[in-house]
Amino acid sequence: MPIRKKAFLQALSPTPPPRRSSTGVVVARLSANENPLGPSPRAMAAVQEALSTIHRYPDASGVALKEALAARVDLHPDQVMLGNGSDELIMLICHAMLGEGDEAVLAQGSFISYARRIQAQGAIARQVPLREMTHDLPAMAAAITPQTRLIFVCNPNNPTGTTVGAAELMAFLEQVPPDVLVVVDEAYLEFVTRPDFPDLLPLLRDGRDNLLIVRTFAKIHGLAGLRLGYAFGNADLIAYLERARPVFNVNVLAQIAGLAALDDVDHLERSLAHAAASRAFLTDHLRAMGMTVIPGETNFVVAAIADDTAVAAELARRGVLVTPLSGWGLPGWMRISFGTAEENRVFIEVLRNLMSKGTVATATIS
Repeated sequence: MPIRKKAFLQALSPTPPPRRSSTGVVVARLSANENPLGPSPRAMAAVQEALSTIHRYPDASGVALKEALAARVDLHPDQVMLGNGSDELIMLICHAMLGEGDEAVLAQGSFISYARRIQAQGAIARQVPLREMTHDLPAMAAAITPQTRLIFVCNPNNPTGTTVGAAELMAFLEQVPPDVLVVVDEAYLEFVTRPDFPDLLPLLRDGRDNLLIVRTFAKIHGLAGLRLGYAFGNADLIAYLERARPVFNVNVLAQIAGLAALDDVDHLERSLAHAAASRAFLTDHLRAMGMTVIPGETNFVVAAIADDTAVAAELARRGVLVTPLSGWGLPGWMRISFGTAEENRVFIEVLRNLMSKGTVATATIS
């Protein structure tokens, strides 16, 4: 007799492997929203210096990093939680907040991990379609039921790069019942330029207890491989969520690198400048090819394409990796992460060549 498994977990598709080149040669990796300039040099130096200490367990509470993060946003360290990447935080939040039959509200066409983590708890993911590739917050508010325990808002949104402004998000928060937790994922916060982007930290300073802000060191700081995320929330909420956390979930090198990266202003400024240049370059060239492009407020752009899965496969055969969005519920779109200047140029050259041969067709979406 086979072992008994959870039916709702068994029903999930296996976690897909990362996209790879069919030839084994990658000339442009534009599929994972990484920092093409690499990690913070200060972080690298700190990790090198700390290598001789990795026979010791890390600080289970991450006190130094929590204190540094809290000081930068005028919160108390007990309002900070650390995670083995923000994806672990999402998993722990779902584990702590959801049981079988509970509901969570999220956008259809947002970070793919949310729905998987919700469903892995036996809970129901109430997915609300995007409106003009952006969170439809009024529709999400209308989707709240007495069974709703959790809401995810990705702002800026991955994979579309779009944002919601302060007035819209504040109005939405006023409609959420006080016993429902709202998780605002700000993984791409540092790339945002819109002047009315929501600043939610004052709500936490004023004691709001049904709001959690999730951020990461993976994007602007270039520490994706070390897996380091963090969250800000009410102290009681953080203490509750910490009960679900593995004791040594954040390794010693990640903690040390995170501390060093916070002070690396030069790396931050260079990364932002490169992102701005990449956004302009890719947007201009894709639009010149007749493509509809969403430039967004992140380190990637999204473009309309007739068959995103087939196009991604053709590009991968030539060593160029991008993300088709059919698997994210957005068929006909592909996400292109910013690479180095050379990777960006190679991508445009390969795509233009495919289009000239009739291998790829654009799709203009209004």
